[in-house]
Amino acid sequence: MWQLTAAQTKLFLPPTTSRWLTFFDMEKKEDKMNPFQEAQTVPELRYDEIQVGDQASLTKKITDEDVINFAKLTGDVNPIHILDSFAKTTMFKERIAHGMLVSSFISTILGTKLPGKNTIYLSQNVSFRAPVKIGDTLRVVAEVIKKRDDKKIITLQTNIYNQSDDIVVEGTATILKKE
Repeated sequence: MWQLTAAQTKLFLPPTTSRWLTFFDMEKKEDKMNPFQEAQTVPELRYDEIQVGDQASLTKKITDEDVINFAKLTGDVNPIHILDSFAKTTMFKERIAHGMLVSSFISTILGTKLPGKNTIYLSQNVSFRAPVKIGDTLRVVAEVIKKRDDKKIITLQTNIYNQSDDIVVEGTATILKKE
């Protein structure tokens, strides 16, 4: 459960508007596990245990809070992501999530599931295929498609699907698997 705190963050929307947006900082009242505890549960696969064809997936529902927090963190306050009134005038007819917010869940799957611990992200190619709207449930899938044994480098196909099973983000990631 989330509660409003006394602290507020104000972001100024540049030149097209002179309005301030006020975001109320949120605090989690109850937390099942903190990130430091969660880090202890990340699986550790050795390079030789990982095979071409191995897959992992995770699901994530995109919330208004995710979008607002991403805007606060990055400073990307494009009104298509923040303002309902503006978003209604666009081709999407409603607010959409930042593409980089959505694609950031690729990092989550690589660092916590496949390959997991000791994964060094070397590169990522992404193509944004469809908008992600607030409330969409995403399925992030990583599949090992190539291994380079001499350098312990792994290439993975990284796709993100919405609840209709449409690809919203498509790409490939290259990682170095440290032992």
